Amino acid sequence: MITGKTLKNRGWKEGRTVGLAKIAAHELEARGLDESQILSRLDEVLADPQTFLGDTVFTALADELIRRDRNDQSKFDDALRAAPVDYQIWGRDGIDAGAIEQMDNAARLPIAVAGALMPDAHVGYGLPIGGVLATRGAVIPYAVGVDIACRMRLSIYEMSPHILGQQKNKFENALRDQTKFGAGKNWGRNERREHDVLDDPDWSAYGLLRKLRYKAEEQLGTSGSGNHFVEWGMLELSKPSHELGLEEGTYLALLSHSGSRGVGFQIANVYSRHANSLHPQLADKVRHLAWLDMDSEAGQEYWLGMELAGKFAAANHYVIHREVAKAVGLKEIASVENHHNFAWKEMLADGEEAIVHRKGATPAGQGVLGVIPGSMADAGYVVRGKGLKASLKSASHGAGRKLGRKAAIGSITKLMRDRYVQERGVKVLGGGLDEAPQAYKNIEEVIAAQRDLVDVIAKFSPRIVMMADEAGDT
Repeated sequence: MITGKTLKNRGWKEGRTVGLAKIAAHELEARGLDESQILSRLDEVLADPQTFLGDTVFTALADELIRRDRNDQSKFDDALRAAPVDYQIWGRDGIDAGAIEQMDNAARLPIAVAGALMPDAHVGYGLPIGGVLATRGAVIPYAVGVDIACRMRLSIYEMSPHILGQQKNKFENALRDQTKFGAGKNWGRNERREHDVLDDPDWSAYGLLRKLRYKAEEQLGTSGSGNHFVEWGMLELSKPSHELGLEEGTYLALLSHSGSRGVGFQIANVYSRHANSLHPQLADKVRHLAWLDMDSEAGQEYWLGMELAGKFAAANHYVIHREVAKAVGLKEIASVENHHNFAWKEMLADGEEAIVHRKGATPAGQGVLGVIPGSMADAGYVVRGKGLKASLKSASHGAGRKLGRKAAIGSITKLMRDRYVQERGVKVLGGGLDEAPQAYKNIEEVIAAQRDLVDVIAKFSPRIVMMADEAGDT
């Protein structure tokens, strides 16, 4: 029997339609169709319910889908603009043509009003990584991404980083024991962490979030795969920082990079599929940029889910830092954190409110602090935003890839990777060849390309890096 979970994973929206689809599936099963045939037929109804009005099996389902889609239907036509809205590019010489083409296409959406491309940009899905897109009255789930609220957190301690060499095992074990890495990783029932985010009333707002509340409980305080990490390192302040409340000097610090785990992934997938179903005429090259109107039921649901995923991601980092620091007997004296896969309601230069999507881009409003990491062996930077309107008050979110994952695995050997990190005094626990430092752009060049966007206030150098074990590390 087809389950509601199966249907939701295939893009069916929570609510009455799922129940009606299950009734139709039961009827088709009684007529001798197998599961794959039933799902194929239901997919056809979801894609074009108008065709199935009057059908003996699907009339009620088709009618409900049409009613639902009418409520969520966009006020904007699917046709692209003849030319993209104006946007600026930082560090153009270091950005591949494919990323610029993706940004051009995104800027031709009928809902687009402004954009910017950061110097770490590279090809993504729909919107390039490092792309910033402002839209009018609509949100694009895939322009936020499947890892909603992927973010950075830096904790600083009143301790010399020399202790990392003196008590290496203690600090390595804290990383190994106090978080888990990898897709789908979670805590056992007796290991789970606690945080007030699990009591947020928004988990009860609608069915998908109610279901994801349990996923959040399992994964709170865990890290993902790919480029996600938790690392000990050295923070250098060349002069006093009033924002951090710290004097000039060198400090022990802990830096993490991850997002909302399975919570954000499922919210992104469900609402991206629904957005796609509402825009059948959208050109294939921007298929991943289908949108939801902000005043539609689906748009409001997605926005609520996105913001909850953001709160969960922030709590996730907080818990990781709390538990790792507790394991080594430290208490933080300052911290910096920021999202870089998210959407915000912001005022543009002309006074219009827009939805600003930052896909792999850091908020850089006037005086806003953020963290821009390098690689597992290269420095990262704490920066202060300058609030440049032309960049939509944004900056890069890292060094950015210069090699795709397959290209990195095919061209970088373990010996090359290990020699690079050892020469820089870094110990790497996990991490695949696709995350080797040689797969990334030069962080110094990326920072130099955005001096008009941010001021550097501190430098972070990794020393002990924990990542997921990945394929290709041979």
